[in-house]
Amino acid sequence: MIYLWIAVVALAVLLGGVTREFLVLRRTARQRDLFRRWPVPRVTVDRLGPRFEPDQLGATLAAQVNFVGRGTIVVPGGTSDTEAWILAVVARDAPQMFEFGTCTGKTAYLWALNQPPGGRVTTLTLAPDQIDRYQSEPGDEPRATAFAKSESVGSRFLYSGTEAASRIEQLFGDSKTFDDAPYRAACDVVFVDGSHARSYVVSDTEKALRMVKPGGLVLWHDYSPDCSGVFEELNRLVAKLPMMHVAGTSLVAYRRPAAARS
Repeated sequence: MIYLWIAVVALAVLLGGVTREFLVLRRTARQRDLFRRWPVPRVTVDRLGPRFEPDQLGATLAAQVNFVGRGTIVVPGGTSDTEAWILAVVARDAPQMFEFGTCTGKTAYLWALNQPPGGRVTTLTLAPDQIDRYQSEPGDEPRATAFAKSESVGSRFLYSGTEAASRIEQLFGDSKTFDDAPYRAACDVVFVDGSHARSYVVSDTEKALRMVKPGGLVLWHDYSPDCSGVFEELNRLVAKLPMMHVAGTSLVAYRRPAAARS
């Protein structure tokens, strides 16, 4: 009887996770909650750059990448196949890339596979023995805090042991105490996908906006009411910056204006 009960509980947890992911994707696709449109304007993916411009056959070979999909496998905190493809494509023109939140290491791996020759990826996460360095603040969603800590349990990543690993610099530490000075205005792409607690989204975003070079791209993951820290902060920020929500995804993008020519 006890084994049957364990099986029922496990099935309920699995179905709960799948159902939540389905609801997030459905709400993202509609870009609205029950009563209002989401504040960050939705755009088609070709607004991210020429590589995404389709022809009569759809996506062109300019958007061809080395890729690892997830199919029907549920990866908590992971990107969808569409999101992962977008991240891989932007890497093709981005020699210097930085990621807040390594998670499984998949994004770092896809970046390193698709960057131009000589490209470099830097990715930051808490190490398993650094969980006590996590800095919660009043107003942070407890669920987001718990999830961030649960993601910091591994020391092996998807890129570990691969040829691509030589182009990836893995940093360990709390992003709030991370010194972004050496990276300021130096990164072609910065991806904000660390803790979704509001205080971390604010801190990581402030650093990302300093780190991206003129003409470079900042991307955020999990723009959805289900991730309130991300959703609320980006809704506040869109009043100041021309941000875009990529249709069919939970990605939000901001391209820093290119430096004026003298």
